[in-house]
Amino acid sequence: MTAAYLKFASPLLDDATIAGVGAVLRSGQIASGPWVQKFEAQLSAFCGDRPVRALTSATAAIEVALQLCGIGPGYEVISSAQSFFTVLNMIVKVGATPVFVDCDLVTRNIDLAQTEAAITSRTRAVVPTHYPGSLVDMDALLALAQRRDLRVIEDAALVIGSRWKGRNLGAFGDLTTFSFHPNKNITSIEGGALVVNDDAEARRVEALRFHGITYLPDRTRDVAFPGGKFNMPDVNARIGCAQLERLPQFLARRRVLVDRYFARLQSDPQCVLPPKPDADDAYSWNMFCVLLPLDRLTISRKGFRDALEARGIGTGVSYEALHLCTLGRSHGGRNGQFPNAERIARETVALPLHAGMSEADVDRVCAAVAEVLAAARK
Repeated sequence: MTAAYLKFASPLLDDATIAGVGAVLRSGQIASGPWVQKFEAQLSAFCGDRPVRALTSATAAIEVALQLCGIGPGYEVISSAQSFFTVLNMIVKVGATPVFVDCDLVTRNIDLAQTEAAITSRTRAVVPTHYPGSLVDMDALLALAQRRDLRVIEDAALVIGSRWKGRNLGAFGDLTTFSFHPNKNITSIEGGALVVNDDAEARRVEALRFHGITYLPDRTRDVAFPGGKFNMPDVNARIGCAQLERLPQFLARRRVLVDRYFARLQSDPQCVLPPKPDADDAYSWNMFCVLLPLDRLTISRKGFRDALEARGIGTGVSYEALHLCTLGRSHGGRNGQFPNAERIARETVALPLHAGMSEADVDRVCAAVAEVLAAARK
């Protein structure tokens, strides 16, 4: 009997959530409405009662955060070269200049020493990307930002539910963005959120996500600055509410699976694994990424992924080196500039990890990895 295909990521949507979506559709209120307000309130409680506004994607949240900070032409924004295209795209889209630095090879977190060295009189913000199994040193980053008068826009797309010294990401700091794409810890199908500091910033976000519209005392409308169209529909928010309630369950399951990976993933030659969790794991483990020992193999990363695919196991790649894409090169990126980010981009494979998996699924992946690597050993 052939084993079922194992996806590298997959959301869990129960019958109650699906029925709830049907109820929203029947209500006639399918654009932004009461469910968006409820979702934002639940997210706010999750983030230490800080104001949160829902948007159509984490990409929209990054763009709006940059606009909220007044960042545009003439300004620079520092980010790690190891991140998703969203960060580069939105910095360039608002007219600012992206400035990249390298990351740690194992944690993949932004190099804060390089970050400080890259600051100029034009720098206005730092956009760090948090990774599963590790977080940027928030104490050091926020101290640096305060010392150099910079805004911090956390790209927490992968890590909702991760904690820093006992507090959820988003419950402290400056600005935090989340993603609710189907590959993330929770989903609203498509969607994102932006955590801000006060009600004034929240009102500004409301305008930026809906055409720049503000209301005058007589309830007529005005536009004083250009906004986008990023308001989340109630259907998506209904799903998000249900998913957020189940987040502790999802995270607990992911941690069980990660413990299994660390116990069973053995191969010759060895892969470089993410940081191993401790007994009080505070990380949300959205992905389980390994660095392949390509210099000791007769196959490429594509060959490795194809071999797992042939065994019914899906994999992912996360992420490309931003400075080496065409847009990044147009802003000065070149080969050899950030060796850790480049090696991660060449050698990383994301193995299956989602809350619908069983321990037997992990064992199957580990056995396949060991088999493929042993056959390809030089």
